[in-house]
Amino acid sequence: MSSFRTRLQDDGVRRPSRGSPGRSAHGSSRRARAALPGIGAAVVVLAVGLSGCAGARIGDTNAAAGGGGGAGAASGECGTLKLAMNDWVGYTADAAVLTYVARTAMGCTVQQLPMKEQIAWQGFGTGQVHVIVENWGHDDLKAKYIDQQKTAVSAGPTGNIGTIGWWVPPWLAKAHPDVLQWKNLNKYATQFATSESGGKGQLLDGDPSYVTNDEALVKNLNLNFKVVYAGSETALITSFRAAEQQKKWVIGYFYSPQWFLSEVPMQKVELPPYTPGCDADASKIACDYPRYDLDKIVAAKFAKDGGPAYQLVKNFQWTNDDQNLVAKYITADKMTPDAAAKKWVEANKVRANSWLAGIGGAKPF
Repeated sequence: MSSFRTRLQDDGVRRPSRGSPGRSAHGSSRRARAALPGIGAAVVVLAVGLSGCAGARIGDTNAAAGGGGGAGAASGECGTLKLAMNDWVGYTADAAVLTYVARTAMGCTVQQLPMKEQIAWQGFGTGQVHVIVENWGHDDLKAKYIDQQKTAVSAGPTGNIGTIGWWVPPWLAKAHPDVLQWKNLNKYATQFATSESGGKGQLLDGDPSYVTNDEALVKNLNLNFKVVYAGSETALITSFRAAEQQKKWVIGYFYSPQWFLSEVPMQKVELPPYTPGCDADASKIACDYPRYDLDKIVAAKFAKDGGPAYQLVKNFQWTNDDQNLVAKYITADKMTPDAAAKKWVEANKVRANSWLAGIGGAKPF
């Protein structure tokens, strides 16, 4: 998103301004993330945070800091674990807990490298990325990097079940329950219009690099709406929270697991049901999003080496409730990711220790 500038719109949402022609879902330059504090001296953390991203480019010297790393690297038996950091708080929760366990129980050095989803996959072949902790589908990227280039493999499910769709604030669903049926949306299009939507209803999306079919859905369902990108998860949450508090008409892209749904129980709009293959042609999609069994993707060489860090990543699984709780600690309770991870681990030692099973030298909690 290097061609974007952020500005405040009339609804208070920070969204990208099209300062230069075109928008690339593969852009790699965004607002710098604030560093996540409290990770500890044993962990190398590179510009990680909750909103925005400096966007490490594959091939940059800084992105490759720390060398090849991996299991058995010179920094200790565990070596260096290189985590790609994608820009949503659920991912940060996953990475924080994995980092805390790797550092505390195994003595690993951990690098957290902020970059967009698509960019991260490129790092598997260069050794600059070992792990994507939470992958949402991306069958196209799996085909390219797992099946064709063979630089990546799946390390199994995270245990989280992902749901993507269109959501409205609870006040709106209660006042106009028929808004939860997609066929009724055109009736309310003018209510959803903003200065950004050109007289059409606004469908608010997050970061353009997220998994989204929304532009195709709007076109193929003949909806009088325009997709407007808020730019980040934080901007989406800010807009939804304001919509509920101020009774504003907002409809937007959102997903679960997501801690915010426990604060504001957003209501999901019913789109035409998903059936296998209905999304095969991206330009003709006219169905809901599928259920996503979220998984971990790792570099093929990292998996082949089979070191302690890989074993930990492979063993790591938890639930939507687990992730939402840690995400709440970070976002609502203002804890550092490291402190949030420590709190969760101390309350869930049996679960954390199960991830250490069979890993030589690991010290159980």
